[in-house]
Amino acid sequence: MRIALTLDRDADLSESNDYVQSLVRAGIPRDAIEVVVPGSAAPPESFDALVLGGGIDVDPARYGRELLDNGTVEVDAERDAIDFQLLDAAVRTGAPVLGICRGLQVVNVARGGTLVQDIPSERPSEVVHQTSRDGLGERAREERVRRMDHAVKPANGTLLSEIAGAAEFSVNSRHHQAIDAVGEGLRVSAVAPDGVPEAVEGDGGSWLVAVQWHPENLSDDVSRRLFGEFARVARERASRNGSNRP
Repeated sequence: MRIALTLDRDADLSESNDYVQSLVRAGIPRDAIEVVVPGSAAPPESFDALVLGGGIDVDPARYGRELLDNGTVEVDAERDAIDFQLLDAAVRTGAPVLGICRGLQVVNVARGGTLVQDIPSERPSEVVHQTSRDGLGERAREERVRRMDHAVKPANGTLLSEIAGAAEFSVNSRHHQAIDAVGEGLRVSAVAPDGVPEAVEGDGGSWLVAVQWHPENLSDDVSRRLFGEFARVARERASRNGSNRP
């Protein structure tokens, strides 16, 4: 089995990385996880499942917008190239995809959707979506990423609703961007109290779930079930396809 995990160029690549730990706890062997960051070796030519991790903003040019001039949007062309290339390969070959934070935005843009580039300046809300760790000590930063910030409500009849097993649950929140127009073939499967889309999933075909929060930082039942279900479908695909990966 091989799981591709994409992250930013400054990501923690040690064994303490929360993405890696969450996948391992879900039953995926550590040596099956290939972490791909800008500046590393070329993206894998074959894999059984894909995790698009959080990170820097998607270049607005990819969804036909000019970059905001207020300094809030940061892009990395190489990270974009990696994510969109691997997502395209996964979709073409039917590999399961789990998108997290930026990963949700990549999925939406790849399907022709658009983004709110900066929620505070473009769509002010009573819900604080971008909670900061700046200026905090190490212990406070750790507590910050694991704190539940607001509730989300999954839509009835969705895969996320089935995984969550709850009509409402709480999540952490560290994003200043959000879905604007929803991409083709995607269904919004959860929203925040202010209506901001918090999850999308594919409307058919291969397994595709993307969430706006960071379940890799959390140990609640919903987060564990989400990674567990991803691991299950990844193992099934690896078993079916053997060495014939994307």
